[in-house]
Amino acid sequence: MLIALIAKDKKDHLETRKANRDAHLAYIKETGVVAQAGPFLDDAGMMCGSLVILDVADMAAAQTWANNDPYAKAGLFETTELIQWNKVI
Repeated sequence: MLIALIAKDKKDHLETRKANRDAHLAYIKETGVVAQAGPFLDDAGMMCGSLVILDVADMAAAQTWANNDPYAKAGLFETTELIQWNKVI
């Protein structure tokens, strides 16, 4: 099951993102369930959120993954949303 994790950063939290980026990327690599991922960019080209496509068994597994992401644990996100996603192209 593909699940899109859409997360928007809290205002003025770019340094939190930068400080936790290595741990976040290591988590992605260690868990092996991320099909695609990348940051959202604001008008100035600065990272301001995340899109992560998870390939997991169910929504509960996606929620567990999201809860354990170092970015989430660091309090980076203002909002997060998990939505089932269907890859067409």
